[in-house]
Amino acid sequence: MAPIELTDANFQSEVLESDVPVLVDFWAAWCGPCRAIAPIVTELASEYAGRAKVGKVDVDVNPQTAMQYGVRSIPTLLFFVGGQVRDQMIGSAAKREFQKRLDALVGQTA
Repeated sequence: MAPIELTDANFQSEVLESDVPVLVDFWAAWCGPCRAIAPIVTELASEYAGRAKVGKVDVDVNPQTAMQYGVRSIPTLLFFVGGQVRDQMIGSAAKREFQKRLDALVGQTA
């Protein structure tokens, strides 16, 4: 299962109105560390299917959403529950770090 492609247009419905936690990866095609964690993000989308959503925002195509959340460096990963940012990571990390943070949010609701 691939991550959801998030845009300025669908961010409200896919992330802010989601009834499960959402991991949002802010990235760009030219960003080396973004490409490095892309396979991890894809694996997480499959592993957490039904328990959490995993999506990606291309900051070059969707600058409004990136600006709204103060994304200044990429990759930036924001973890949402009930439409609110509950955690964030900046830069690349090991898969277990992403899992640990997602696990802490799965099962939480607004």
